[in-house]
Amino acid sequence: MHRPHTLLPTRVAARSADERGITTAEYAVGTAAGAGLAGLLYKMLTGGFGDKLLKLLYDHVLGLLGIG
Repeated sequence: MHRPHTLLPTRVAARSADERGITTAEYAVGTAAGAGLAGLLYKMLTGGFGDKLLKLLYDHVLGLLGIG
């Protein structure tokens, strides 16, 4: 007796396993991109650019509040 539907769970399981690998790779790329962005922001904000930016924002907020 031939049962064609017996291959279906195998194909679904194989496809499911492949998709799990893709998801893992996407997490890895996202984590690497986040770490790179955090490193870039750290470098920018700990240098002279960060000091100027924070002073500009502080002065702007004080100006909006009518204090500065």
